[in-house]
Amino acid sequence: MSVALKHCGSVSEEETWSSSENQAESLEEKHQEVVVSHVPIVSSFNDRIRPLLDAVDKLRHLQVMKEGIQLPTIVVVGDQSSGKSSVLESLAGISLPRGQGICTRVPLIMRLQHHTAPEPELSLEFSGKTVPTSEAEIADAITLATDEIAGSGKGISNTPLTLVVKKKGVPDLTMVDLPGITRVPVHDQPENIYEQIADTIMEYIRPEESIILNVLSATVDFTTCESIRMSQKVDKNGERTLAVVTKADRAPEGLLEKVTADDVNIGLGYVCVRNRIGDESYKEARKVEADLFETHSLLSKIHKSMVGIPVLAQKLVHIQATIIARCLPEIVRKINEKLNASISELKRMPKTLSTVGEALATFMGIVGSAKESLNKIIVRGEYDEYLDDQNMHCAARLAEMLNQYSGELHSLSADDLTANFMRSEIQVLEESKGIQLPNFLPRTAFLAILQKKVEKVSHIPVDFAEKVWTYIEGVIMSVLMHRSENYHQLQLSTRREVYNLMEKMKERSRNWVTEIVQMEKLTDYTSDPAYLNDWNGLMAQQQKFMDALENRPGRGCNCRSEGFCARNLVNKEMEEEIVKELVGKHDGAIEGMLEESSAVIAKREKLNVSIKVLSESKNVLANIMDKITTNI
Repeated sequence: MSVALKHCGSVSEEETWSSSENQAESLEEKHQEVVVSHVPIVSSFNDRIRPLLDAVDKLRHLQVMKEGIQLPTIVVVGDQSSGKSSVLESLAGISLPRGQGICTRVPLIMRLQHHTAPEPELSLEFSGKTVPTSEAEIADAITLATDEIAGSGKGISNTPLTLVVKKKGVPDLTMVDLPGITRVPVHDQPENIYEQIADTIMEYIRPEESIILNVLSATVDFTTCESIRMSQKVDKNGERTLAVVTKADRAPEGLLEKVTADDVNIGLGYVCVRNRIGDESYKEARKVEADLFETHSLLSKIHKSMVGIPVLAQKLVHIQATIIARCLPEIVRKINEKLNASISELKRMPKTLSTVGEALATFMGIVGSAKESLNKIIVRGEYDEYLDDQNMHCAARLAEMLNQYSGELHSLSADDLTANFMRSEIQVLEESKGIQLPNFLPRTAFLAILQKKVEKVSHIPVDFAEKVWTYIEGVIMSVLMHRSENYHQLQLSTRREVYNLMEKMKERSRNWVTEIVQMEKLTDYTSDPAYLNDWNGLMAQQQKFMDALENRPGRGCNCRSEGFCARNLVNKEMEEEIVKELVGKHDGAIEGMLEESSAVIAKREKLNVSIKVLSESKNVLANIMDKITTNI
């Protein structure tokens, strides 16, 4: 029958159409009796539909759609002046606001309910209140309520207004009437009025649970209707679109061909109707309509299952009942799923702390769990807690840094193996000449060359140490922030203390590496014969030595020492420093844990609201599911 129906449960198009046509024909047989007795539109189907519709209306009232649960909805759309209001008036048996420009400026949820009391009961629900009204005053009441919601101008609002009509003989239907589509702003309408209306319409017709009631005027070419263009965007094949063709009496020529050719893909079919004219009562209008389609030379050729307000009501009732019955089991599943997820998430949130002792215990637990995680990540090189975050794979990242450091040293060594190297040496020797034995290398020359080479690479180990500690700082900060994410005040204090601690570690490493570099600059040599013998022996193995030197990683930096410092930081210094600073100073960080952050408060409130709405929705459906039958 439709994407929506197929999506919610299997039902064949042939089965649905057969059922719909049979019921329409059955209704047609009773139509003369209905007209003669002047009884409003009524269907024996209503008694079976009412419980289903009440359940969905209660869910809509609970605003379960805000929880991501889509409800089966009949959405009424049409171009401005298409006769949309007239159709809805005929179904509800009441008068809606009329006038030039846009009359419907907010989504109007029309809840029609047949009841046996002789006097109708009408009310409007909006802004958390219920306003009773009457048939004589309903149009003005809707206008006043709309002004309250959307302002007194010509703009529109997405905030819905609910109209409840309990009246003898009306079909049990719930529909959402949306503003008529207009492209050209008139009567002080906003310049972007078309975009506003289009956005509202698309929001309502996009869900596959929505049935689109597209109101088309018989006086226009259907292919030019803006409402058709919009519905085809979300329902290309028209599988969940029903068309009602208004003003059939004004353009009877070719109407049969238009609704049978179906150039605009209306999968649920067409129903042609006549609009009420002037002061006609609804009973009179239906009688005139019935006579028109019975006696008119052209309109009488249209099949009886495709004409008249009673047939339209019957089709809508049947479509609505079918989609609700098919969708409810899936809605129940989604509500249970989201309810369980919300309850679980609420349980995972931190409990509210009421005493300093509880706050201190929670704080120590955070430090302890962070310490264990950091031991795994930094010391043992494990990363099972952060499988998808490569930056937290410490062993791999530190190895990359070490390889990069070694590469930089090798690169500078390679740069020295050029012609400039000998020129530099010769220049130093020239500048070191003095009154001395020939062919002896002056000590000052050796030290000058050595110091120059050491100075050239001296920044590399210092930068490497800085880079390693900066990376470790990021890892530690990430783990601590994750563990204390629910305590904003604690995060602020922890972040400050970790930063201070890491600055100390960086300064310590910077001084230590700089000291080693300076020691290298003071290296001397000896002229002892034993040195020369050893030197000659080493030179014989120069190539082997160079190969071994080339393959030695991390020259110029004692990485084992860095690793020891990191281990000591995680296992001792971090905990001592943070505890000393946050607990010892009494700066309010621990006490601040008693005050939840605005984000945590908002999240907790949101979860509680969701749980309340979903729980009430679950109860509503629990009371109705046993009454649902698969054959409606």
